[in-house]
Amino acid sequence: MTTRLGLGLPQMKQYDIGRDVPDVARAAEDIGYDSLWVFERALFPDPATQGLYGIEGLAWPEAYRGVAEPLVTLTLAAAATERALLGTSVLVAPLHVPFQLAKALATLDAASGGRVVAGLGTGWSLDEYAAASVRPFEERGQVLDELIEVCRAVWGPDPVVYDGKLTKIASAAVGPKPARPIPVLLAASTNKARRRLVDMADGWIPGAYGAGQLAAQWHQLQDLAAERGRTEPIRTVLRTNAQYTAKAYDGANRSPFQGSVDQIVEDLVAHAEVGLDEIFVDLQSSVRDAEELKDVAAEVHTAARAAGV
Repeated sequence: MTTRLGLGLPQMKQYDIGRDVPDVARAAEDIGYDSLWVFERALFPDPATQGLYGIEGLAWPEAYRGVAEPLVTLTLAAAATERALLGTSVLVAPLHVPFQLAKALATLDAASGGRVVAGLGTGWSLDEYAAASVRPFEERGQVLDELIEVCRAVWGPDPVVYDGKLTKIASAAVGPKPARPIPVLLAASTNKARRRLVDMADGWIPGAYGAGQLAAQWHQLQDLAAERGRTEPIRTVLRTNAQYTAKAYDGANRSPFQGSVDQIVEDLVAHAEVGLDEIFVDLQSSVRDAEELKDVAAEVHTAARAAGV
């Protein structure tokens, strides 16, 4: 079975969001990409109070100084396309008020004809949690649990009733409803997060840190699903943060998805063999502008399909 391919939309500071997002979205759909994806980075601490991903000493990329809001970005893409799925990888769910996020996702799905895929995570930036002021960082898991439950309630039939810690809906009609059930995918990397995924979510959005590691994680997740009695299949979408270079990267310690189009496709082939449903490539941080993004995306798609991905 052919692996579905997606493309990350331009959100970083080098892009003109109003012009480049619809342009790249249309081009990606014309090229043949199956889906379009956004990520969330709410702010850029200056000076940094915490390393990237919470890793001490790891600098934040300068491109993160101005990352466009993900659902606004997806709305621009939705208006410019007809077929491609519209995914988040990921929304830092606890930065959002659960009811408002549920309603926004439902509205976007209704408007786009049922194309939204809700990829959620808990994030890691203490500064973002402080700015959002929904709940403290220490409560992120509880907030994500409630947010998933609120989404299911709001997206379901009226009257909507929910009684949680953050959200209380006595009895209400809440519309518009999604065009179809919105799949919820989680970026689960810990044992507790994997249990949440198996029990509450539709699928998994792992990161690309090597095909061997991915295969091991996928087998662990499948084993956990069997242990917990899950019978529904787990939808899988691999996120790849590609670092494109015009010439092949010749370093001895090349990271996955770092290098030329041929090297990126080589990694796509290796990761596709793990057997996931979909892979999306985010190229936006390593190209100059939207024109180069479209050109490289076209090369990657053509080469990947020729290689059997």
